[in-house]
Amino acid sequence: MDPLAVLAIASIVFVGSHLAMSHPLRAPMVRVLGEKGFLPVYALVSLAAIVWMARAFQQVPPSVPLWPGFDDLSWAIASVLTLVAMVLLAGSFAGNPSLPAPGAEAAARAEPRGVFTVTRHPMMWGIGLWAIAHIIAAPTGRTLVVAGAVGFLALAGAALQDGKKARAMGDAWAQWASRTSYWPRMSALPGVGWRWWAIGTVLWLVASYGHIHAAGWAAGVWRWVG
Repeated sequence: MDPLAVLAIASIVFVGSHLAMSHPLRAPMVRVLGEKGFLPVYALVSLAAIVWMARAFQQVPPSVPLWPGFDDLSWAIASVLTLVAMVLLAGSFAGNPSLPAPGAEAAARAEPRGVFTVTRHPMMWGIGLWAIAHIIAAPTGRTLVVAGAVGFLALAGAALQDGKKARAMGDAWAQWASRTSYWPRMSALPGVGWRWWAIGTVLWLVASYGHIHAAGWAAGVWRWVG
């Protein structure tokens, strides 16, 4: 079978298994396995799908970009997007009512602060912006398949999460949704706080430096520095 077709199948399995276990299959799986049994099965299936997708990606030979990419302008735009992605990701762990943690309902009733003034799904949009950045910087067939799958899972998952949280948390989530936005308000980024910009910048520098070893070429500022 064509390696790109295998990658597409692996990506569909990755997205489909994650969405299925997060939504229609979650309740029946929890009834059978219990909450403590469900979580390791969920993690194992997700890990297996990610590993398959990553290995399939490596088997697809690099191809000619489908539109102009791999140039300084594309990489500069992608670098800015990934920096924003890291800032959103860094701040998404503090007071996030979307996370399955104690105090989620109280967090939903609180006034949005930090990255939540940008979007109520900073983690998912961080992943989504990472995917968009890769499509801009390296628009090859294999990158479009993987980044498209990851981006779709993040942003569709965020939309589905709104419905699930509304059913589970009722008025608390309704209040949170009324004060926050699904779509990022980029104008709010300067006000998320220096701490998240600092942490996000460090994560961005480390991750983009690691790109040299993981992918074989420099990303972020390392494309022009060092």
